[in-house]
Amino acid sequence: MQKTTNIFISKQSVVFVLTFLLFFTCKLIHAQEIINLYHSNIPNSKPSDIKESGEGMYRNVTTPTLEYFKANPDKASGAAIIVVPGGGYSVVVYQGEGVSNAKVLAEQGIATFVLKYRLPNDDIMPDKKIGPLQDAQQALKLVRENAEKWGLDKNKIGIMGFSAGGHLASTAATHFEKSYIENSNNTSLRPDFQILVYPVISMTDSLTHSGSRDALIGKNPSKEDVLLFSNEMQVNTTTPPAYLTHTADDKTVDVDNSIDYFESLRHNNVDAEMHIYPKGGHGFIFRHQGWMNPLFEWMKRNDWMKKD
Repeated sequence: MQKTTNIFISKQSVVFVLTFLLFFTCKLIHAQEIINLYHSNIPNSKPSDIKESGEGMYRNVTTPTLEYFKANPDKASGAAIIVVPGGGYSVVVYQGEGVSNAKVLAEQGIATFVLKYRLPNDDIMPDKKIGPLQDAQQALKLVRENAEKWGLDKNKIGIMGFSAGGHLASTAATHFEKSYIENSNNTSLRPDFQILVYPVISMTDSLTHSGSRDALIGKNPSKEDVLLFSNEMQVNTTTPPAYLTHTADDKTVDVDNSIDYFESLRHNNVDAEMHIYPKGGHGFIFRHQGWMNPLFEWMKRNDWMKKD
């Protein structure tokens, strides 16, 4: 008589195996190239002895770049995302919020470009307020103008930002009608969609992350600059669709940044989806596995990712 053996695999074991496989696969994805944002002179810059420093987390960036991660060809949808790491406009959390997320996105079929942008600094630029925005606009311009070369759809170019990088991404999404860079080809600087993860949105006293505001517009900013860079006040009907995620217990960047931005989008009839987790704190993505799953569903519904 043949024996039968019952095999029980726990849900936790399955999750562990799938997580391991995803991690292992993403480890195999490498950057295709690192691209200088500007081929000639960098706008809004001045000579300085300041040198870039850091590995994985950068300070004093003077030469902005894009690092390109090619989409998994089996899942490629033609969409691309420019990933903007955070760091309070004082550092660029390049590896943790940039490269690690780029690998996951690329594996899911999204061409990804990690932006290493100039941090606002009076010593390297005449107008530090617009330096990061110039780099974000140049990144959008460069990817869109080279879409055909990379096999991308120029109408599926999005931007994704974390923390202060979320402020920069939302600035690009609300200030695109004015070009802060040379754009003789009149290339659209409007992201086709925006993904904001525990973002700094506002520069107002009640909401802002003070470190980000001080770095970008100064400790005693004018009312005009506070208004201009409070992106919840810059939304209009042409603002691109948005996905926002945050935690309710974020003590660094108040969740009301995301909520107020969502409300501005909603009142301007801009498609927006928001996921607020009750706990996790700032930088919750490092502790919350699966946080991208609802993002992927949103992207599939909007045809920026292939449906299963």
